[in-house]
Amino acid sequence: MTVQPDDGFSLAAEFPDATREQWQRLVEGVLRKAGTVAEGPAAEEALSTALLDGLTTRPLYTAEDATAAGPDGGRPLGPAGPGYPGFPPFVRGGRVAGTAVTGWDVRQRHAHPDPRRANDAVLADLENGVTSLWLTVGPAGLPIDGLATALEGVYLDLAPVVLDAGTETGPAARELLRLYAERGVAPHAAMGNLGADPLGTLARTHTAGDPADPLAAAAELAVLCARDHPGIRALTVDALPYHEAGGSAAQELGCSLATGVAYLRALTAAGLGTEAACAQLEFRYAATADQFLTIAKLRAARRLWARVAEVCGATPGAAAQRQHAVTSSVMMTRRDPWVNMLRTTVAALGAGVGGADSVTVLPFDDALGLPDAFARRIARNTSSILLEESHLARVIDPAGGSWYVERLTDELAHAAWAWFQEIERAGGHAAALGSGLVGERLADAWRQRSARLATRKEPITGVSEFPNLAEEPVRREAPAAVPTPGGLPRVRRDEAYEELRARSDAHLAVTGSRPRVFLAALGPAAAHTGRATFAANLFQAGGIEPVHDPATVDAESAAAAFAASGATIACLCSSDALYAEQAEAVATALKEAGADRVFLAGKPRGEQREAFERAGVDAFVFAGGDAVAVLSSVLDRMGVV
Repeated sequence: MTVQPDDGFSLAAEFPDATREQWQRLVEGVLRKAGTVAEGPAAEEALSTALLDGLTTRPLYTAEDATAAGPDGGRPLGPAGPGYPGFPPFVRGGRVAGTAVTGWDVRQRHAHPDPRRANDAVLADLENGVTSLWLTVGPAGLPIDGLATALEGVYLDLAPVVLDAGTETGPAARELLRLYAERGVAPHAAMGNLGADPLGTLARTHTAGDPADPLAAAAELAVLCARDHPGIRALTVDALPYHEAGGSAAQELGCSLATGVAYLRALTAAGLGTEAACAQLEFRYAATADQFLTIAKLRAARRLWARVAEVCGATPGAAAQRQHAVTSSVMMTRRDPWVNMLRTTVAALGAGVGGADSVTVLPFDDALGLPDAFARRIARNTSSILLEESHLARVIDPAGGSWYVERLTDELAHAAWAWFQEIERAGGHAAALGSGLVGERLADAWRQRSARLATRKEPITGVSEFPNLAEEPVRREAPAAVPTPGGLPRVRRDEAYEELRARSDAHLAVTGSRPRVFLAALGPAAAHTGRATFAANLFQAGGIEPVHDPATVDAESAAAAFAASGATIACLCSSDALYAEQAEAVATALKEAGADRVFLAGKPRGEQREAFERAGVDAFVFAGGDAVAVLSSVLDRMGVV
């Protein structure tokens, strides 16, 4: 049978179309069972999740939700539609074929200060799937005079080299260009990026390289590359300093736009045309384990830059943004670091699906020091599996057409554009950094996120959730000593919990045991398991070892078990029904047995809460409570410093 397009053939033709109102009524019924009364749009709102930047993830998206009207109805960003791959606004990819032909460039970072050992690692990576090198040069990594040794045996006309030298960019760039000439690499064959990023360096350190005019010095490199080394880009617009200072996705994008505009001004003032200036820039963004936000961020970044290039007079072909995505260091944990392999896998997937041209997967032990050979192997193989076994790059913009992704891309683009405009009104990115505007806004975003981390609304597996106090620490060689920067801070999601765990470790080293909490689990397993598990996870997140005696059945046995546990605090764990019967007596008995502080896992209200407090319960722990504040106060009470 031949089906004509106008036949209206549909696999769901026999079923009536469902409306949003019908879905909302079904949600209302489910919410009522959970004790929440909400009708119509309010029912949908009850299932929504607030994100930073004023964004909201909703439970349902339809074709009508694909885009949102931004300022002036969206006109500042041009047409709201995603367009086609390789064409403005480049939402669906900067190239017509996306990464479907060769996959993304697998770029690995190397920062070992010993040039010979760095060379061994570089060659191992290039022989096993890595296609370009990102070298940290200067005080934080390779010495400049060791660059030749680190690149021995590397075919520089085949393996692009990207430099990250901060204030040493000028000397490092000249040394790399000298190597190209010495080894006979043709100017058109040399590839990579010299990594000049004076505003990024200013953000990190409050210094910007050349003290005379850092932007002019970067522009000179760009003119040199455009004239003599057409395969090399001179500048990197690195958004990682803003992400690593705790900034939101929109703030990261807005700062990168402001930086890119400042560089375009400097490059065109130095004599380059707009298209040539655009060709000298590569943008670097963080990829996180929030895969959809990562996808939307990279898609929005291309749309935003296409708009900037259009306004600056660039031809459509020159407006495609070259993107380098790096798995986030903020999300990497020092405890249970093996979980970082999973985080970086999801982040790399998001980067690839989002259309990044180059992807760097940080080794799972990156937060602990210099990665070992195993960690580097896993990092490079992450991209290999996604490309060669999962065939992730064979589909152009696989997230395109998802109403959720399209809406999130659109909303994120408008939020980032608003922040970019605010930076421009403040006098440009350098002025906004100098005045403290950027730092203050990033700090505010981090305070909001820190509150979610403290309450475990944003959980960290292996740290704030399911920690393992018995794990053997992973130790790595310390990186090169770097002078303390004076720029934006560098934050990590695990920092508050890491501080608590470090206090516990110090206590263990001095006394031979960790601080303990006795879990008075009342009643049968079915009654207490849920809250006992919750309490055990909570206290272990602060390095406090839970002790549980299954023989606890009443106030007398609870007091005896507590006295034998060696703990100084206790936590009652059971069902609301058993609390009503036993909690007051058990709390009183625990206090009489010497408990310095008694907690109860749950959130009783009104008269029952008052009765528990009169019986000796000092505090209540529950989902959504400030775990960091509770754990810190407990360690303070125990004298654990």
